[in-house]
Amino acid sequence: MIPLRTLGHRAPLLWLVLPLIAGIAAARHGPEIPPLPLLISGFTAAAVSLLMSFLQPRLWAPFLAAGLALAGYAHCVRWQSLPHGWRQMPAREAELTIRIERVFEPANASPNLPNNPISSRRSKNSKKAFIPRISGTGIVTDAERHLHELVGERVYCSFGLRPGQTAPGRSAVVRAIGVLDTVPLESKEGSFESFLSGTGVNLRLERGRIIELAKPQSPYRAFCDALAARMKRILCSGLESRPDLSSVYRAMMLGQKRDLTTEQKSAFLRSGTMHLFAINGLHIGVVAVALHALLAVFRCPRPAAAVAVLSVLWLDVDTTGASPSAVRAFLMVCVFEGARLWHRPANLMAALSAAALPFLLCDPMDLFGASFQMSYGVMAALVTLGMPLAGWLQTRLPACRHVPAPLRSRIQRWRAVAQRHVLGVLGIGIAAALVGAISSVQFFGVFAPAGLPVGILLAPLAMLVIVAGFLSVFAGLAGAILPANFLAVPALAAFPAISRFLNGAASVLLRLIAAVVSAGLRVPGGNFAAHFRADWIGPAALAVLVAVCMAGYAGRWRRRVGRWWAPFVVVALALVFGARFGVTLNP
Repeated sequence: MIPLRTLGHRAPLLWLVLPLIAGIAAARHGPEIPPLPLLISGFTAAAVSLLMSFLQPRLWAPFLAAGLALAGYAHCVRWQSLPHGWRQMPAREAELTIRIERVFEPANASPNLPNNPISSRRSKNSKKAFIPRISGTGIVTDAERHLHELVGERVYCSFGLRPGQTAPGRSAVVRAIGVLDTVPLESKEGSFESFLSGTGVNLRLERGRIIELAKPQSPYRAFCDALAARMKRILCSGLESRPDLSSVYRAMMLGQKRDLTTEQKSAFLRSGTMHLFAINGLHIGVVAVALHALLAVFRCPRPAAAVAVLSVLWLDVDTTGASPSAVRAFLMVCVFEGARLWHRPANLMAALSAAALPFLLCDPMDLFGASFQMSYGVMAALVTLGMPLAGWLQTRLPACRHVPAPLRSRIQRWRAVAQRHVLGVLGIGIAAALVGAISSVQFFGVFAPAGLPVGILLAPLAMLVIVAGFLSVFAGLAGAILPANFLAVPALAAFPAISRFLNGAASVLLRLIAAVVSAGLRVPGGNFAAHFRADWIGPAALAVLVAVCMAGYAGRWRRRVGRWWAPFVVVALALVFGARFGVTLNP
């Protein structure tokens, strides 16, 4: 029997999200139809749906779904379209004014420039000559008269910096000149062009140079960059002699995967645990729970605690770069906090759909990015498959079933609690592994059967590292903010020492993580090089898997919906008939 607490959760926004996703996906691979007729048809279908809700209650849903699908189609066409004829034009020199939205810091960037993501390219003629460069994405705010129709378009830009020129940060506005070209709509899966197209970037300005800084970085963005630099120094405190652990620590806490060495990236990628370094639901959820626990110690009222938690979480998200996965997790926490404040029932399915809808409305191209597909694919599988499966395992395999709870010894009670948690983690881990089996082949070219046991072992260790890192940053910032006369008090002067102690505790956990990953890589047949035979197989298999999980959840995983076997069959068919496997990647 499946516990009822894991089933029957309502999510009305799915009536909006699913048809919208269908329309966006159809527009990506369908013909480019003018948005206006699509919008008119969509509004007509929505009006008919409203009318049918009074006349024929059973017919309102198909018309609503059709209207939203048409609206999603029009929305996606508008986002991926350029002014007429631009995609057929060759590259040309252009002068644009760009507001920087996101900055890409390459690997091995200078540690002395934490706020200025600059790469250095060595000259062929001189070993001492360097050409610093910066790259990122932004919005065109102004252009020459013959390019004025590009205002409002998103653009990827790469600039060379003159000696002494400071790299602009987020929110800065620069006037630059370079070679302007378009980003192809269809490109190889996993390529940089595919990443740009999946984030709604239609143009690229390369080999550029900054003519002038039209508007400096906003004070808030400058504060975020300074705070990020301060957090990086705090997390490095006490780990100067172990740069390998320090780089993994910063990557887990700040999402700075560029700090990982090539060997570290390869090890975590082959073990199927690269998701530990994304500022995603795991990171945001652990920080939120730690904040609530800290505020509960001081008996903070619930409204004030909610405001404090959301404020600190948003500062954490924005300081670490405001990646889409982090913003999505923050929106889910907002839903839960709002439900607690207004005493409304909250569930993960409703929070998931509430977090997806604004993202799709603001940026429909995000649907085709790896971050969106992996985040929502894993979360949907956890809610619809993982939690019910965990509850079913706990019900079918109880510990000490023949001994009543009041008569159990201490060891038997500990065993029952441990077995219950292990079965819960196993059910959730299986659901995540099914999604990971498809997404790792699609986005990383790796199939890692050993990823399930390794992931189950690393999840609690990663949570403890995040808690230690959060408390370390909190203590370090408190010691940095308090005036010197306050630090004369012995209790307050201990903040820097507490931060270093927590960093040391985290380093012990990081050593355990490295040992588990290394052991997982030594398992024979633990991982293989793999890729799908066609680019469409991965997204299609992931969509079918999520649909099967939702259908099983709606049918309460009874025998008539295939019980638990359908998701496993979908993954097996996708891997057996849709993927090509190469050599084992074990060392």
